[in-house]
Amino acid sequence: MLEFEEYKVKLNNMAPALQELRENLALEAAAREVEELEMKSSQPGFWDDPEASQKVVSRMGALKGKIEAFEKLSTLREDLLTLCEMAIEENDASMLEELQAGYQELEDGMAAQKLSTLLTGEYDKNNVIMSFHAGAGGTEAQDWCEMLYRMYTRWAERHGFNYKIMDYQDGEEAGLKSAEIIIEGENAYGYLKGESGVHRLVRISPFDASGRRHTSFSAVEVIPEIPDDVEVEIRPDDIEMQVFRSSGAGGQHINKTSSAVRLIHKPTGIVVSCQTERSQFQNKDNCMKMLRSKLVEIKEREHLDKISDIKGDQKKIEWGSQIRSYVFMPYTLAKDTRTAFENSNINAVMDGDIDGFINAYLTALATGNWATKS
Repeated sequence: MLEFEEYKVKLNNMAPALQELRENLALEAAAREVEELEMKSSQPGFWDDPEASQKVVSRMGALKGKIEAFEKLSTLREDLLTLCEMAIEENDASMLEELQAGYQELEDGMAAQKLSTLLTGEYDKNNVIMSFHAGAGGTEAQDWCEMLYRMYTRWAERHGFNYKIMDYQDGEEAGLKSAEIIIEGENAYGYLKGESGVHRLVRISPFDASGRRHTSFSAVEVIPEIPDDVEVEIRPDDIEMQVFRSSGAGGQHINKTSSAVRLIHKPTGIVVSCQTERSQFQNKDNCMKMLRSKLVEIKEREHLDKISDIKGDQKKIEWGSQIRSYVFMPYTLAKDTRTAFENSNINAVMDGDIDGFINAYLTALATGNWATKS
């Protein structure tokens, strides 16, 4: 029963780390805020402003989720200690498999919550807007762009986040030319902010009859969705609006209507499109939301005083920074150039298993320990 004794020691040694995690998560403050929000939600007229009340309910749900997730870990640790004691007392080795699985779940849960404590940026808790752009190379690059699109939407599904397609432009023969989505969930931007940049693929091309190896590039742009209460001055005269007919993957991704909207911010050259709603007005509203977010992100990244200081040559395109390589042949490996984190299970990575890359980036961001300059 030596293994049970060893697990018992490890579980007891976890107590200080669990207490430290509780403090870093500021759970007492979160519980007080939940009480305040519950009192606010019980006031007469709370639902008179549906938009404001929905924000309160959403915030309350996020705080409760954080508290419950930690309490679940604490309970799991106590249950596993009880399991150890029972197994030792009854000399029952059949409980070992359950103990091992539970301990792994506890470690993974603590790692995930510890990671969330690194998200201290102003917009880390926000939803995220992700844009995908195929590089030069025609069908090969467009196919790669679609593979990246699938990788991130699978990641969102794995983590219980919702994603909404705002724009989707099919490739000429396969894949996609460009796409824009909003991923909705607590800390969505915080987790994904390090994914912005150029992604490089090396593989034997399925579109090359000679079976030659090809290198393809696609760019991913990541910005936080800016709340409506953040003031952004956008002059109407600076916006050119174009209306066009929606086009997508055979109706799979979007509605086939004539109400798609494209907005061009003339001073910066930023272009945003939305074609997922049936109403032209809804598509325009979504475009304005994306444009606001992009302008605020650029303003703050460039440390500018106001939106009007943004110049066209400062807009975020990201073609100059390759952040990760994905190799399918002659070996399989995904490697981040900034953190040196790698994963040889390329199929799992392309199916959305990118938490290792995210964790490594956020850890490096917090500690300043980069493999190369980021």
